[in-house]
Amino acid sequence: MSGYLLIESRDPFESKGFAQHCELALTLLGEGNSVTLFLVENAVLAARAAAKARDLDKLAKAGVRVLADKFALHERGIDARQVIAAVEPAELNALLAHLADGAKTLWN
Repeated sequence: MSGYLLIESRDPFESKGFAQHCELALTLLGEGNSVTLFLVENAVLAARAAAKARDLDKLAKAGVRVLADKFALHERGIDARQVIAAVEPAELNALLAHLADGAKTLWN
């Protein structure tokens, strides 16, 4: 079993790549891998409850760990109380920890 870190930076409402990255996460998980999706930059827009991004709920229920960069959330005026339960706000050092652990990393 491998560990995968998928880093998503694209706006989920302007890029089809966001949904494709979510599908990839489910595929990798289905193959027995551990998967973490880390939202950075404009991808954190999907973490808002008002966004109704069902992809993130689906990922979390399946077992994908979904993290959102606290700095990116703050810079976009998204308070931690506005983030859906499926997403865990995290500092960038969580991303660095995954990299240090040898996770296979894909960045969009």
